[in-house]
Amino acid sequence: MQKKLHQGARWSFRIRAYLTMIFLAFFVSWFIAPLFAVISSLLFGKNTVPAVIFAIIFFGVFYIILIIVIGEIYARMAYNRWFYEFTDGQLRMERGIIWKRYSNLPYERVQNVDITRGILARMLGFSTVHIQTAGFSYTPNARGMGSEGYIPAVTIPEAEHIREFLMKKISKNGRNQGL
Repeated sequence: MQKKLHQGARWSFRIRAYLTMIFLAFFVSWFIAPLFAVISSLLFGKNTVPAVIFAIIFFGVFYIILIIVIGEIYARMAYNRWFYEFTDGQLRMERGIIWKRYSNLPYERVQNVDITRGILARMLGFSTVHIQTAGFSYTPNARGMGSEGYIPAVTIPEAEHIREFLMKKISKNGRNQGL
């Protein structure tokens, strides 16, 4: 049975979208700001102080509303399209909005399981599970991009349960094989 992420994942996705949109604001403003300047000059006349003030305020309000709307759409879509499932032999993950990504992680390849909780995660009561595998590098600060098995938001008891389950699978598969 496929499981969904913790509700707090929406905030994580939302903040990621907000930060991305704020970063893109610098590049987007070079193309959209002149449009607002033209509109304000048509309304108030060319090179008047009210026209400039109107253009700045209107552009700022427009962009803030745009950031909020896009962030909310992204958060809802990313949350509703992120699933994980533990089967008899593997962890299956499905995620993605435009491009779907399906991952199968056999238990035999699991080396270690880490649980992290950032500030937002502690406030909202969820954990991130990083599942390290053989032959895949791990960097804890890359938001899971360095771990092949990455579940961004599960409840704290669920994260502990996942770690215990996978550690039992690791020990059951016999790590005492030697060279």
